[in-house]
Amino acid sequence: MSKVNFDSPREAARAFTPKLAALIDDVLFPQVWADPALSPRDRSLVTVAALIMGGHHDELPAHLRRALSNHVTREELAATITHLAFYAGFPAAISASAVAQSTFGEVQA
Repeated sequence: MSKVNFDSPREAARAFTPKLAALIDDVLFPQVWADPALSPRDRSLVTVAALIMGGHHDELPAHLRRALSNHVTREELAATITHLAFYAGFPAAISASAVAQSTFGEVQA
């Protein structure tokens, strides 16, 4: 059995759930993510936090990368994960930290 590549969870799910993919393509990104009430940067922080809280580690790498492209720094992501340890629990924060390390590779000094 092959392992699913979660570089893009949306693409991984597209073939099995085309209607779900259409909702993401037609509603989530063009409407929800485009709503000016929150900046893309703020939406990325909220999304990363929600994924950590929910234990959705398979989708975390794609959203961590999106957060960087939305001008969230690695330091802010690390601080977010540390902050969430007190609300989501230390195991969730440690797992998220490991996913971030795996996603971003070596930490720049």
